[in-house]
Amino acid sequence: MWDEVLAQPSYNPTLRPPLPPFTLEMALQKVQMAEDAWNSKNPEKVSLAYTVDTEWRNRTEFINGRAEVQAFLTRKWEKELDYKLKKELWTYGENRIAVRFEYEWHDASGQWYRSYGNELWEFDQNGLMRKRFASINDLSIKPDERRFTTTPITNS
Repeated sequence: MWDEVLAQPSYNPTLRPPLPPFTLEMALQKVQMAEDAWNSKNPEKVSLAYTVDTEWRNRTEFINGRAEVQAFLTRKWEKELDYKLKKELWTYGENRIAVRFEYEWHDASGQWYRSYGNELWEFDQNGLMRKRFASINDLSIKPDERRFTTTPITNS
């Protein structure tokens, strides 16, 4: 969905529709766009959804600005291999959205994990995310316990 927006000749990088105040339909669209972008595992592309001075808390890490977001996401996806994310709208209002999510990944040794969490998002008037606060817990899982697979499961 977001790739189509980026490809439009009239694309304006300072606007990230839908813009607040959010309706239910707009909040659902924003959540789906975030899920699609994060599943691309492209730190540069993902970082464009955030203000240049964005503030994050991700687990115990505090991140400020797009450059730090890109560096964080690069490290994340170098560690969290075969990452697959699902997000779900929890609630919304004015310029804020709350989501719950889970994602699966494995480390370099082949150990699979399912990570569960909640995010609180705040957007500026242009639809860019100004604040993101995430609380996340990891659960070790066996390969046959994976939920988000479209490829055969192997033990390698």
